[in-house]
Amino acid sequence: MKRLCDILGLARSSFYYWRRTSAARAARQTVEAGIAARIRKVHQDSEGTYGAPRITAELRRRGRPGGQPQACRQDHAGHRARGSPSAPPTPDHPRGPGGAEGAGSDRT
Repeated sequence: MKRLCDILGLARSSFYYWRRTSAARAARQTVEAGIAARIRKVHQDSEGTYGAPRITAELRRRGRPGGQPQACRQDHAGHRARGSPSAPPTPDHPRGPGGAEGAGSDRT
């Protein structure tokens, strides 16, 4: 293990910490997945009109945990996946590389 950590430039204690806490990480990911599913359900039930503050209020009204930070993360992840302005343009998009306004276009 020492040699592998040396090659990767990691302290051995970091590896052993990672290994020791893997069960806790897995449990936390399971809880986060459940919260994310509830957030998606509330967002879907609102036909996409609820943002993070309203989703948080709805989850609390239903007596379920789930704070605004989780709702924000889920909301932002969904927007990036759908191609919002914060997502980088795709190569075939008009403003993407090689598009009408992409790199190398004449903008005079």
